[in-house]
Amino acid sequence: MSKDVRLEGAAVRYGTARVLDPIDLDLPAGSFTALLGPSGCGKSTVLNLVAGFVRPSEGRVTAGAAPVRGPGPDRGVVFQHYALYPWRTARGNVEFALKRLGLPRAERRRRALEALAEVGLADGSEKYPAQLSGGMQQRVALARALAAEPEVLLMDEPFGALDALTRARMQTLLRELWRRRGTTVLFVTHDIDEALALAERVVVLGGSPGRVLADHTVPEGTPMASEPPVAPVRAEAAHLPSGGTAAGPAPGLRSLIARQLGPE
Repeated sequence: MSKDVRLEGAAVRYGTARVLDPIDLDLPAGSFTALLGPSGCGKSTVLNLVAGFVRPSEGRVTAGAAPVRGPGPDRGVVFQHYALYPWRTARGNVEFALKRLGLPRAERRRRALEALAEVGLADGSEKYPAQLSGGMQQRVALARALAAEPEVLLMDEPFGALDALTRARMQTLLRELWRRRGTTVLFVTHDIDEALALAERVVVLGGSPGRVLADHTVPEGTPMASEPPVAPVRAEAAHLPSGGTAAGPAPGLRSLIARQLGPE
């Protein structure tokens, strides 16, 4: 279950300050796109436009055939910070988020338990956040979004606070869920390795106000990272010396993206 997303000349300004230049971006239904760039380049602003948290100052944003005028259950959001209620169990956190859909209690419980099982937390459904590791808490946050059965999944650096091993495991889980569900995914990151390991397509943002610098298709057959990259390259420090190489998936494309981002 998925839908396409389109930004047409979408720009954002706050008062007289423009934070995002007009951009055009098409996300086909069922696609997995990474938005990559340094801090302050407008990545989260683009995600917030699609989520309906921010209205464009110019242009328009649509999800399916409908204009995006605010948040909706067709678009699920996962943030870096888990934002779990500490007094509710994992199941309780997921169930509570489903109340906005007006579902009966039994249906909320069914969906919560199924979503927790899907992210590998069937045995932890009755645990409280304080009893869960960071990776487990992020799984709860992911289950909370999936339980609403969104057609578009928006993820704003969701694995940024996790250790390298947990992060790699969550990346693998996310790819498996995407393949199984076919949901349209927009994933914000400033890590080149993560973008190439996860996405079919990498859109590079930069500048201030933010703008699209490049749009890359990740070659088919690029392996999903099964372990933490040896030398992760982040967009804030992505400059590689001429002729330099880096470990990880699609090294040629990664070097190209690093050059496009330029020095810190």
